[in-house]
Amino acid sequence: MTRIAYTVTATFPDRRTADDYIRWLEDGHIDAVLERGAHSAMIVRVTEPATPIRVETRYIFSTRAQFDRYIERHAPALREAGLERFPPTTGVTFARTVGEIV
Repeated sequence: MTRIAYTVTATFPDRRTADDYIRWLEDGHIDAVLERGAHSAMIVRVTEPATPIRVETRYIFSTRAQFDRYIERHAPALREAGLERFPPTTGVTFARTVGEIV
């Protein structure tokens, strides 16, 4: 079975907002993704290059089917919660990548 790596990269206008985001992830968002299908997760504060300020959250799903189920059933509501807390007006942007773990 092919495991899936799902990475959400958030870019921030300042360090304080990045720290707030990390606290939000640790205070329940990551747990919500784990409860809905991810096998594991990690938070990576990107240090090189130092700018722009970025945080990557990497989730591992055991199978493509689990990832697809997460995307279809749970991701929309969780993404909405993130956008409510960190709307585009705050200068935060999000990018997502998906890959197969080899």
